[in-house]
Amino acid sequence: MITTTETVAPAGQYKDDFCLQNNVDSTKIDSNFASQSYWKDVRYRFFANKGAVVSFLIIIFIIICAFLGPHLTPYTYSEQNLTQKNYAPRIPGLEKIGIFAGNEKLNTTTGTKLLNHYISDNNTNVYYWFGSDTLGRDIWTRTWMGTRVSLYIAFAAVLIDMLVGMSYGLVSGYFGGVIDSGMQRFSEIVNGIPRLVIVTLLMLILRPGIKTIILALMITEWIGMARIARAEMLNLKEREFVLASRTLGASNFKIIFHEVLPNIIGQLITQTMFSIPTAIFTEAFLSFVGLGIPVPQCSLGSLISDAFNSFTTHPYQIIPPILVLALLMLCFNMLADGLREALDPKMKEK
Repeated sequence: MITTTETVAPAGQYKDDFCLQNNVDSTKIDSNFASQSYWKDVRYRFFANKGAVVSFLIIIFIIICAFLGPHLTPYTYSEQNLTQKNYAPRIPGLEKIGIFAGNEKLNTTTGTKLLNHYISDNNTNVYYWFGSDTLGRDIWTRTWMGTRVSLYIAFAAVLIDMLVGMSYGLVSGYFGGVIDSGMQRFSEIVNGIPRLVIVTLLMLILRPGIKTIILALMITEWIGMARIARAEMLNLKEREFVLASRTLGASNFKIIFHEVLPNIIGQLITQTMFSIPTAIFTEAFLSFVGLGIPVPQCSLGSLISDAFNSFTTHPYQIIPPILVLALLMLCFNMLADGLREALDPKMKEK
């Protein structure tokens, strides 16, 4: 009988023994697998999108300027002073270093001529931060007042989408059959009427203004939201949680707005954000062609339309409203893209 004796080495004697890991960086838990709520995950993915965050901050800044900007100067949006018309931008403090000092170059038949109406008219104590227009009105105040009007119309479009389009689409998709067919035929008829025709007819009946433009948006702008809501309802209404609620005796209203709606709120928010720049552009276009905000009120579109006639001689008058309009549309589109990526788990980076 052969017996063998095994020798057990003390712990830590060989290199392949287990040792405690003291490197903190290598023992971190992967955040992708950490347990967290849906909205916390949405917030994490949204703030990881630098473009969306910067766009959101720019939008907040523009909104603040729209409500506080007109109060920073002594002028009103409708005040005219023909003795101070076509003044170039002049900002206190910056004119001392040669920037925004009120100088303007005019191209004439004999060459380029440098003018400064502040000095020639002996108005050295007068400041127009964005300059003045052909009627002597302050462009700074009018730009932010026009931005305020455009934002009013944009957020009115949001309410229209959420109240009219969302409800219409959810009801149509939920009941289906004859109800769905009739509602879809009606929406196709409304969508087939050009928006410009609707606005023109409304101008013949109602007075031009913000209410008329909002009414025109209310007639046509909800179609896109209704289609999104209907498609999502058709996708979810036969799911198990909906069938369970129906079996337990839940009413149609509760199933639509308490069971289905919370599951598609992300897609609806994204569609709503995309509708904002569309509404802003629609208002700007209508004001540009003369079917928008009446004088002396102003919007970004009417400001661009007024400054377009003097673009070749005084280009500074058209730059502020164009920049604000471009920033609003660009930032809202980038914000909508960021929200879509954050709210849709399928777009989460793997």
